[in-house]
Amino acid sequence: MQQTIDLQMPLSENFRLGEFVTSATARRLNIDNTPSPQHIVALRNLCQRVLQPLRNEFGPIRISSGYRCPRLNEAVGGVGNSQHQRGEAADIHLPSHRTGIEYYYFLRDHCPYDQLLFEHTRSGMMWIHVSCLRDLTRNRQMHIPNYKA
Repeated sequence: MQQTIDLQMPLSENFRLGEFVTSATARRLNIDNTPSPQHIVALRNLCQRVLQPLRNEFGPIRISSGYRCPRLNEAVGGVGNSQHQRGEAADIHLPSHRTGIEYYYFLRDHCPYDQLLFEHTRSGMMWIHVSCLRDLTRNRQMHIPNYKA
């Protein structure tokens, strides 16, 4: 049974819950991607500490993937221990290679993070995966600038 959640719930000044839970794959496969209150707290932490500072610096950014329930994570081919399943991670769409590099270094130099990965497919799609734990002392600050110079 699907719970009703407020997709307009603010997570930070410019981010709303709907950006992190709405999924075309979940709709197509009829997967309930409703986060728990604990997941929402983790998403709020990610937004306030990482994504909002990025938006403040660069203007609007688009989240291509946020919270994923285990069934949705499996459907999209996510790893079994994905931080998306805990509400700790987001994938940021990159409008260009250059902008992606700018985002990457801003996040690396100015925001707390657990993982910061510049990722791409062979077909050329690019995104940044960033995660942040609520306990900042546990963030590993693992960063991989996997982009072509």
